[in-house]
Amino acid sequence: MTENTQKRLASICVYCGSSTGAAPIYEATAVRLGQILAENDIRLVYGGGSIGLMGTVASATLNAGGKVTGIIPRFLEEHEVMLREVDDLIVTENMHERKMLMFQKADAFVALPGGIGTLEEVVEMMTWAQLGQHKKPVLLANTHGFWSPLLELLDHMRAQAFIRPETEVPYLVADNIEDTVSKLREACNNMAANTADDCVELSKF
Repeated sequence: MTENTQKRLASICVYCGSSTGAAPIYEATAVRLGQILAENDIRLVYGGGSIGLMGTVASATLNAGGKVTGIIPRFLEEHEVMLREVDDLIVTENMHERKMLMFQKADAFVALPGGIGTLEEVVEMMTWAQLGQHKKPVLLANTHGFWSPLLELLDHMRAQAFIRPETEVPYLVADNIEDTVSKLREACNNMAANTADDCVELSKF
């Protein structure tokens, strides 16, 4: 692994639920992802809360000696119980500002299990990539098959010609959380080999 490769994947934005879900494996996976980020010296960028999988992945990253940027809108400070222990805490005025800062501060995106907010956030990143607005890799952490229904829907969209070869939706899938960083690094390396850009945004919207 080269020094340049490490620099291209210095931070990962993790989207995930504000609850821990029904299956214990969801929380265990969030803990392991936090540890993996710390072990690889990759900064976690996330929604700033201390509850659910959000709090789990952030606390696990911090407990393993990693760095965390939390970004939370003012109106959610109490609802999502803002995690003040992070080393970089940003309070925004609204959701739009929060999502844009999360995008700008991350080199890649990972979706753990979550609800409609998690779905909306990761699909937005997939859409922006589809429209050529960024080249940062987006990965679905398919823990316990959580994202399989979404993957089936995307296949259905292709079969019905709503996703065409010239408008393909770029995303990665990891059934095992241990594969997350290697898949994202490989995506960055492949992209760097075919373009002058690293895993950075193409525009500021």
